[in-house]
Amino acid sequence: MGLREKLEVLEREGTPIRIGLVGAGQMGRGLIAQIAGIPGMEVTAVADIAPERAMSAFREIGQEPVTDREGRPGRPNVTEDAGDLSHSDTVDVVVEATGVPEIGARVAFDAIHNGKHVVMLNVEADVTIGPILTRMGRSAGVVYTGSAGDEPGAIMELYDFARSLGFEVVAAGKGKNNPLDFTATPDSLADEAATKHMNPKMLASFVDGTKTMVEMAAVANATGMTPDTPGMHGPEETVPNRLADLFSLEKEGGILSSYDSVDYVRGIAPGVFVIVQAAAEPVRETLEYLGQGAGPNHVLYRPYHLTSLETPISAARAVLYGEPTIASRDNPSAEVVAVAKRDLEPGETLGSIGSADYYTSIYGVDEARDMLPMGLAEGGRTKRAIAQGDVICRTDVEQASGTFVGDLRRLQETALGWKS
Repeated sequence: MGLREKLEVLEREGTPIRIGLVGAGQMGRGLIAQIAGIPGMEVTAVADIAPERAMSAFREIGQEPVTDREGRPGRPNVTEDAGDLSHSDTVDVVVEATGVPEIGARVAFDAIHNGKHVVMLNVEADVTIGPILTRMGRSAGVVYTGSAGDEPGAIMELYDFARSLGFEVVAAGKGKNNPLDFTATPDSLADEAATKHMNPKMLASFVDGTKTMVEMAAVANATGMTPDTPGMHGPEETVPNRLADLFSLEKEGGILSSYDSVDYVRGIAPGVFVIVQAAAEPVRETLEYLGQGAGPNHVLYRPYHLTSLETPISAARAVLYGEPTIASRDNPSAEVVAVAKRDLEPGETLGSIGSADYYTSIYGVDEARDMLPMGLAEGGRTKRAIAQGDVICRTDVEQASGTFVGDLRRLQETALGWKS
């Protein structure tokens, strides 16, 4: 029985998968509307610091929400308190879609502690504390997972597909559709953000490369791959079939110094890809015939990802099969670290992701051990001058005290046996 048929059974039995959503921004609004057309699944509660956004999203699909903490069919609950979702008897799966590591840490921990599955659209939180949340989910008997439709999830589906067919995956990546500008700030992008109806900080985190670094770190941590070079190569290419040659070793005419690498391409967006090798000559011949490159490398390319519109698939897989779409291995292989976006003076307090203070770069986890993880940067106070373009080290900053994401990160590092 396929997934759709299983959901139709739930619909007939009156036992739908009940979704609680944290964050009713662009991604959340699309998710609410998408689930409204899926049998056997419903959004019963939404938490947002601006409740009117959630109210509007429900009214767009003909539902009138309530604010009494108990959502019910056709009358979903809207609240400002994300904790309400974790404690609700009408929520089976919590979807976190804020993009703020501190909020994501608290929401995921509370949901797992209260026996809820978690679908994490907040990849920023995941690359900071994903390993410990995955362990906690296993211990609690619930699924902690990244989302289908998000680029890491879409890449992971290709990765699983390729390996299930016996291919060796030697590289994985995504297209980037924004010009790369490490100096982008909310102020410099204010007009563009208004035109696109986006939060300026969110847009800045796309343009300055942070989102790309975060997404590929999530893939690395789920597969064991690493960046071939800090920040990855990020070559320009618009023809997918050329990626097989591009992501080959330098001695083979490509750009990689080693395989098992994650990377991105300026072009081919919004596509994702994996580069594979096949041992048997008849398989290589068939792949060439099918347009996947002449070998020894071949490209498997998906030209789209539907962001939060695919999130229901991850929620359904968690409930029906007990399986994640993408989750970090116990031992992460990559870290996303903060890099000064401008000259920083002693005593400055670092802003949030997408601010004017720092962009990010991906490193192998061992190389990054003394660097400041992106998810711990906000609220940190600089202890010395840091030049524009320099990686911010842990010792350069007095980290904000009392943050939940910081507490979970320390617990994760203890579990991994890292020295503090």
